[in-house]
Amino acid sequence: MFKKILVPVDLADLDIARVAVTRAAALARESGGTIRLVYVRSVLPVAFVEFVPPNFDTEQEQQSAEELAEFAKSVPLPPERVSTAVRLGAVYNEVLEEASEIGADLIVVSSHQPGVSTYLIGSNAATIVRHATCSVLVLRG
Repeated sequence: MFKKILVPVDLADLDIARVAVTRAAALARESGGTIRLVYVRSVLPVAFVEFVPPNFDTEQEQQSAEELAEFAKSVPLPPERVSTAVRLGAVYNEVLEEASEIGADLIVVSSHQPGVSTYLIGSNAATIVRHATCSVLVLRG
């Protein structure tokens, strides 16, 4: 069974994240495993750097960490079996890197119903599936 489960969370769309968290928690309960929630912050375009305060990145990271920690309290597992991480970069790259660093044996990701742009450009979920070195469970939100 799966002992280390990684769940990418979009703090801007917690309803869809709950789908993945609920399934991941059920799998973790069955196997005695743990869940790692990860939120990936986007990189601020260089053109905007001069318009934000010098401590912008630090404040954003702290705010994201607090929001993710609050969301983690809703995971139906004992708190010692749930951890969080905030990363900065491209979603699929950072999710795959986090999975590698923690030795995840499963990534559970929620995905919106595909649209035309998803078929033409690709989505984070599709890229994670193609490049992950562990199992990936994609759930439709």
